[in-house]
Amino acid sequence: MGVLSNKIERENLKPGDHIYSWRHAYIYAHHGIYVGEGNVIHFTSGPGGQEIGTGTVIDRIIVSSAPSYHPMDIPCSSCGDQSKLNGVITSCIDCFLSGGNLYLFEYGVTRAFFFAKVRGGTCTLAPSDPPEDVIYRAKYLLQNGFGSYDVSKKNCEDFAIYCKQVWLCSVA
Repeated sequence: MGVLSNKIERENLKPGDHIYSWRHAYIYAHHGIYVGEGNVIHFTSGPGGQEIGTGTVIDRIIVSSAPSYHPMDIPCSSCGDQSKLNGVITSCIDCFLSGGNLYLFEYGVTRAFFFAKVRGGTCTLAPSDPPEDVIYRAKYLLQNGFGSYDVSKKNCEDFAIYCKQVWLCSVA
């Protein structure tokens, strides 16, 4: 990983990785946990697994400009019809990426690296828990939920960081 980009190739992914994909014009990113075998567990609130849905004007702008990997009338052959799902869901990497590029969120970076990053929200000084713990938490939350989605207080990035470190926010 470099200071300018955290872009990663699929073949370099490891189960337990916190991944993300930038959405419309790099305004925001969608985050999730790669659990292996081409699958990602992520926290969403909106049609088709989009990560918004609080009913604000910003939500309508993001929904209307978010790329769609599969047309709504042709369900993914791996994931099925995800057009009405929300909360913690699992999907194939293609549906998660929604046509965007793949990036790896970095944990345990040095202070110098952290402050040199061009874009915030792509790394942290804090270390990650072991991959097996990360995957366990993601699968647990897939079965039990992560509470109500809030774009500023409990979102997809919070979900992924919680899975990696268990300290950011409560699950209730």
